[in-house]
Amino acid sequence: MNRAKTAIEKLLAEADIRINGNRPWDVNVHDERFYRAVLRGGSLAFGESYMAGWWDSEAVDELIYRIFVHGLMSKIRFTPANVALYLGTLTRNVGRKSKAFEIGEKHYDSGNDLFERMLDKRLTYTCGYWRNAKDLNEAQEAKLDLVCWKLGLTSGQAVLDVGCGWGSFAKFAAEKYNAHVTGVTVSKEQVELGRELCRGLPVEFRLQDYRDITGNFDHIVSLGMFEHVGYKNYREYFCAMRDHLKDGGLFLLHTIGSNTSGTHTDPWISKYIFPNGMLPSIAQIGKAIEKKFIMEDWHNFGTDYDKTLMAWFKNFDSRWPEIASTYGNTFYRMWKFYLLSCAGSFRARHNELWQIVLSKHGVPGGYESVR
Repeated sequence: MNRAKTAIEKLLAEADIRINGNRPWDVNVHDERFYRAVLRGGSLAFGESYMAGWWDSEAVDELIYRIFVHGLMSKIRFTPANVALYLGTLTRNVGRKSKAFEIGEKHYDSGNDLFERMLDKRLTYTCGYWRNAKDLNEAQEAKLDLVCWKLGLTSGQAVLDVGCGWGSFAKFAAEKYNAHVTGVTVSKEQVELGRELCRGLPVEFRLQDYRDITGNFDHIVSLGMFEHVGYKNYREYFCAMRDHLKDGGLFLLHTIGSNTSGTHTDPWISKYIFPNGMLPSIAQIGKAIEKKFIMEDWHNFGTDYDKTLMAWFKNFDSRWPEIASTYGNTFYRMWKFYLLSCAGSFRARHNELWQIVLSKHGVPGGYESVR
């Protein structure tokens, strides 16, 4: 145990993190099993030991920021959990059609009561656009409007929303632009609540995998869904989008991105938050769209996800007493670690947020970028 403790203390010291220190980002250990577990289990054990209450930090977001900035995760990445996940994604297609609904059941069906308390008034579960926004509601409205501007959306146009959530974009586009929106999601809870929220509007919800979509549309949007596709299916995904996009239309892809090409996500995130997910790289997207789409615009505003996640955590934390009896303390610690660790990751520029505008044949005269 002493050797494990010494190794962890030495590793954290590289990022100016102290064990049982008095600064917000320091780690306060309550259970000595923490050291050996993290040394053997890496990021999976780090998250699980937090869920179990073996350690705390006043500022988990700042702790994770320092860990990523100083590259500590890369020094303990060859753990059994990481190796098993890596080998699994090489031998299996975790994004295959038979697995498509698992993310809906595991994450998005967690409970509408949870997301209603955490998100903005429109239930927008993707990064906000904070350039001129004063709060979360304004940031999400600005993001939705930005998407519509980038598409050049006009009254009466038909839009396909792949991974539509509870219909935040669909409702916004129908109300503000008189668009006709078809939303596709793999979450039963999202379909049920989305239909209620969009009642009376030209919005259709389908409980459907993207490979089963039918119809042709003036434009396509996909906000925060591509992270669930999997690298083995990128080409198939873009082929499907091209098949359903009318000539002259635009496809806007909004996705979290990785600075490096990989085949899997963090093992803790995979196990507890987003099963079968992974983040694409620029190279992986570029290869997948080759000869299928022309890239008209690529917009990175990943630092805005830090602000979005911190706003989500503030909402979640302040309203937790309303749902605590339903979810329990372990869930609270899991969700807190999820939101704050992701905020720290974006703050460190370990992850990015991209909006990519694609066309089938190129916009005549060129596309005018919107910011």
